[in-house]
Amino acid sequence: GGTGKTTITANLGIALTQLGYDVTIVDADITMANLELILGMEGLPITLQNVLAGEAKIEEAIYVGPGGVKVIPAGVSLEGLRKANPEKLEEVLTRIVGGTDILILDAPAGLERSAVIAIAAAQELLLVVNPEIASITDGLKTKIVAERLGTKTLGVVINRMTGWGIDMAKSEIEAILEAKVIATIPEDPEVRKSAAFGKPVVLSAPNSPASIAIKDLAMAIAGKKKEVAIAQVKKESVLEKMLKVFRRRR
Repeated sequence: GGTGKTTITANLGIALTQLGYDVTIVDADITMANLELILGMEGLPITLQNVLAGEAKIEEAIYVGPGGVKVIPAGVSLEGLRKANPEKLEEVLTRIVGGTDILILDAPAGLERSAVIAIAAAQELLLVVNPEIASITDGLKTKIVAERLGTKTLGVVINRMTGWGIDMAKSEIEAILEAKVIATIPEDPEVRKSAAFGKPVVLSAPNSPASIAIKDLAMAIAGKKKEVAIAQVKKESVLEKMLKVFRRRR
């Protein structure tokens, strides 16, 4: 399996929406789309595939998902995949970036053309890794490519930390990636349980360890401190219209 990047993407988007932001998640993985499954939104009629094939406008592919987060699904049609042109992605995103506070781009795995296009379209990159050397090495490759493309690394999220003494230490991960770890998400059976039912864990089990960590991540990204009431924070001051790419590794 992967690092859990799409699971983090979906739940982070909802958590940011709960903080009062207008959030749009784009599933840019048109070959191996999973976001709609995690959100329980399968079978939507118009998707990013249709938009990239010139068959629909991007505005027609925006749906309201769980918790009020906006979602642009990738689509799972083989015919749609054949017609879609991933090089249109950045052009398409410019049409919607002004209409949302935070735009989260869920990029494909690997460093093939569609993944590189997604990284290039982003302003900032959030690396999601597991605390093991293979995942960290893949994350480093992604970070190097992002830097060459002019995409800044916002930080690192360590997902599925077990605490069993077999995980790489946070300090080791930061040293290898030369980037700050901004969140650690613990291994949590509620995540797998929620995924089986197509319900994001921050909604199905909001007080579970993973949910709490994801909500803390949302507050960190939004520039909020836990002790500051949401109502006291000006919406305009935080990460407006930014693009983020979440990386998945297998």
